[in-house]
Amino acid sequence: MLENVILQNLSIGYTNKGEKRVVANQLNGVINSGELTCLLGRNGVGKSTLLRTLATFQPALEGDVLLQGKAITTFSDQQLSQQIGVVLTEKPQVRNMTVDELVAMGRMPYTGFWGIMKEDDRRIVDESLQLVGIDQLRHRLVQSLSDGERQKAMIAKALAQQTPVIYLDEPTAFLDYPSKVELLQLLRRLAHDEKKIIFLSTHDVEISLQLADKLWLMTPQQLHVGTPHELAAQGVLTTFIEHEGISFDTNTLTIHIRK
Repeated sequence: MLENVILQNLSIGYTNKGEKRVVANQLNGVINSGELTCLLGRNGVGKSTLLRTLATFQPALEGDVLLQGKAITTFSDQQLSQQIGVVLTEKPQVRNMTVDELVAMGRMPYTGFWGIMKEDDRRIVDESLQLVGIDQLRHRLVQSLSDGERQKAMIAKALAQQTPVIYLDEPTAFLDYPSKVELLQLLRRLAHDEKKIIFLSTHDVEISLQLADKLWLMTPQQLHVGTPHELAAQGVLTTFIEHEGISFDTNTLTIHIRK
């Protein structure tokens, strides 16, 4: 059975000394499994706040986020750790840890207090390394990896966690262009082949237009949800992309810079 994440009249933001600061409200949408969904929007519009709310790192101000038809607030921490994996922008602050050991940390929701790995846990770690194509790096120290290799290791860790949902916050932020494309291609393949919900925030608009199955475009006014072609036809991508010297072709989904 395919899963989805449903936002129902969700308001996100912060509470400080009893005062609510709303970042965005009345957000509605469905994130489907088996699809790569990219979250776009200008700086400060609330993308990271939305991701943190979906991942339960901070509470919603109003409304609900549903997983398996149930509000995520009804899940225990243990249940959430088996449902949601998160890959953050920040580089992992680990020393003298191998890639294999880092990925194995994804099994912590299942290995109990002592973290004892069984044969099945080791098999899942091996499969996760192979899925992202870094099996040959398993004995390398994490601090010796390139940014692209490190991101793949963090994705492998999330895969080892065996959650139906994976959220990623700006996973391509530190990568060169070929590595950005390779990583988004990997995430698209994992969404399609493993039937996972993969939802990520990004500023890489051009790559998202080509590789995302669905786009979520946050504006100060509302949240727009649809395929790249649907949002192009509605004109919301043109409004988002076009500025002085920049034009957008809604038919080919390409961005042009005038000299």
